[in-house]
Amino acid sequence: MLGKADNPEKKEENKETEVKLKRKSPFVKIIIGFALVAILGAVLLSLPISSHERVYTRFDEALFTSTSAVCVTGLVVKDTASYWSAFGQAIILVLIQIGGLGVITVAAAFALIARKRISIMQRSTIQEAISAPKIGGIVRLTLFILIMTVAFETIGAVAMMPEFIARFGGKGVWMAFFHSISAFCNAGFDVMGAETGNFSSLSGFASSPLINIVVMLLIVIGGIGYITWDDIRNNKLHFKRYTVQTKMILVTSAALIIVPAVFFFIFEFSDLAPGKRILVSLFQAVTPRTAGFNTVDLNEMTGAGRVIIIVLMLIGGSPGSTAGGMKTTTAAVLFCSMVSVFRRKHETGVFGRRIDPSVSHVAAAILMLYLTLFIGSGLVISTVEGLPVNVCLFETASAVGTVGLSLGITPGLGLASKLILIVLMFIGRVGGLTIIYAAISDRKDSSRLPLGKVTVG
Repeated sequence: MLGKADNPEKKEENKETEVKLKRKSPFVKIIIGFALVAILGAVLLSLPISSHERVYTRFDEALFTSTSAVCVTGLVVKDTASYWSAFGQAIILVLIQIGGLGVITVAAAFALIARKRISIMQRSTIQEAISAPKIGGIVRLTLFILIMTVAFETIGAVAMMPEFIARFGGKGVWMAFFHSISAFCNAGFDVMGAETGNFSSLSGFASSPLINIVVMLLIVIGGIGYITWDDIRNNKLHFKRYTVQTKMILVTSAALIIVPAVFFFIFEFSDLAPGKRILVSLFQAVTPRTAGFNTVDLNEMTGAGRVIIIVLMLIGGSPGSTAGGMKTTTAAVLFCSMVSVFRRKHETGVFGRRIDPSVSHVAAAILMLYLTLFIGSGLVISTVEGLPVNVCLFETASAVGTVGLSLGITPGLGLASKLILIVLMFIGRVGGLTIIYAAISDRKDSSRLPLGKVTVG
């Protein structure tokens, strides 16, 4: 007779439980990693050394700032330049860099520097964190990410340095590096407040081709994603050799820049000179996905213009990038699925390839998740604060899309509304599906229910 310890069924059950835990652990590690960094950052920012006035900062305000930085959002309750000291700004910049690369990627970087062996489980976690297609070559890809990040951030800083130094003196060196890292990580934090007015972002450089072009390039490069750049590196400019995902990202990203820019140029900013109007229109098309800088007062835009920005903020950047949002691939898959339905096709296809139906299901789920969070949170904040719902929806779209653009209401919100935005920023950076997969068992039910016919549309 078999003892309890030797029971094959029990062993099989334990083995299955262990497999479940292993599958879930990458998602849990990602969530815990971001949460711990945000809390640690909040503790440091609450200390007197972090503020210009050398006073303690309320923990909820420090937590908001820390979460916004590590989630590369850019929404702030205190002007970064005028409120935070050099130490506080440095902490914010470190949080931005960690958030842009990803907590798991930064941990892997330290392991590589220390020449430690990265286990299979750790490689699996890295794969989930950077949305890599396969676990093979993950260490090489991590090294590529680190090299690419340092290279582009340094090039961006050096390119902007002459103009910043000419305008702000020696302080321009720090400002060049801060804004380069913030732009590449799609964070939207700026340190212009002390020079051009609180919460002014890059409005003082609306006429500068150099600053506009460099910042836009950094935003786009960081937002396209490391996986995409790795594909481009391997296949050079041979578009046909790119993976379907890379093709979708490049085409969708181009469309989401060009179409809004043309709209903004025709219907917005009519009082500006042609050259400045082109720069402003293009910048406002790039920055909502998901950088958060602005060169004009968004309150002066038309309602239609602000709605377009909301849509861009919700879509965001691409998988495996420094950007947040639903992702360009999600929008592309949903668009292709719509076209397939209109054409009465049984399968969704793009670039001569078939898209797995499960991908369309996940894309639809992500869309509904973001819409629920965006609209529901906006309605709650509007009710609690007594503010116009359209203004509150703009802020919640900015938070869940990890953008950072604001119509100016965030600093004056109450504690409950700030906590809502903190949760939205965290979900937007970590990923709604990551949290759901971590919280819900991944046990698959193989049984099939009887078919029920439902008419839609």
